[in-house]
Amino acid sequence: MSIAWCSSSSALFGTSSVQLKPYNTINIDSFRIGTAFSRRSFSSRPLVSRKSCRVLATVLKEDEEEVVIEESFPPKASPVEKGEGGSEGGAEKSSSNGLDKWIVKLEQSVNVLLTDSVIRILDAFYHDRHYPRFFVLETIARVPYFAFLSVLHMYESFGWWRRADYLKVHFAESWNEMHHLLIMEELGGNDWWFDRFLAQHIAVAYYFMTVVMYMISPRMAYHLSECVESHAFSTYDKFLKAQGEELKKLPAPEVAVKYYTEGDLYLFDEFQTSRAPNSRRPKIENLYDVFVNIRDDEAEHCKTMRACQSHGNLRSPHSYSESRPEDDDEPLCNLPEAADCEGIVDCLKKAVTSSPPVKPKL
Repeated sequence: MSIAWCSSSSALFGTSSVQLKPYNTINIDSFRIGTAFSRRSFSSRPLVSRKSCRVLATVLKEDEEEVVIEESFPPKASPVEKGEGGSEGGAEKSSSNGLDKWIVKLEQSVNVLLTDSVIRILDAFYHDRHYPRFFVLETIARVPYFAFLSVLHMYESFGWWRRADYLKVHFAESWNEMHHLLIMEELGGNDWWFDRFLAQHIAVAYYFMTVVMYMISPRMAYHLSECVESHAFSTYDKFLKAQGEELKKLPAPEVAVKYYTEGDLYLFDEFQTSRAPNSRRPKIENLYDVFVNIRDDEAEHCKTMRACQSHGNLRSPHSYSESRPEDDDEPLCNLPEAADCEGIVDCLKKAVTSSPPVKPKL
């Protein structure tokens, strides 16, 4: 089983690079996410560049031999990286930048270690049992979104801050993963008691670990979820290469047909933050198509998790108006600066480093 490696990033805000390297013939470029859509109508220009925030959506076709996830410009750059701020305080900024890079590297090293540990467990128990492996993987993969929602609701309850777009997108991601799980259950992935026991207990432990991690460092929690989704992508891609011809002869589960092709697809569009709504409408004719779309969903999750690692960089695809005035120069990519914190570590850092407000002289 190939392993998705998540390499360390040099960005101040912890935006990492993930290289998904599935088996043999697949080459996948690293993701860079900026969740921005054009201020023009989606019907005329569904996705165009805007200042530093550009996303090139992935187009995946059935007969393609490669799955290419194109790079976009980085969503944010720090003043230190841009060389701004002059010489005054340069030493302090350089020292802070070096500390932040060290913290990011440590966080990502821990995440890679955790991901590799789970992969070794799956490799040991599910070497030739594909559907049970997928059932366990999907049970685990949906857990972080529950954890994110739990912590964000707690912040709202305490009156600290509200992040409506984050709540919407994370719920849509959990909805997508739930349907992946339903598909695996319909394929018999949960028939054995041991598979259910292992998946459920890993999921419970993973939930509480993610809650604590998300409260301390959302960047680290999002990167860990990115690593998990990257492994899911490479797992499904390898399976399609090995079993593609057989899968084309098998019918698609009813739950997959309903989810991808019928009813209101609002939530299906909502978790794909690098795409304009209605830009992806899958066709499901057989089981091969089902797994192609599950694999492509995992790629979209990776993009969204990458965007989340830059604070305030996530926007719901449906939050952009289709008729924004042409003379509006407000950036669409980044939310306004908010007087909030990313997590406990960030709050402590701001409390120590921020200057007290200057009182006006009477």
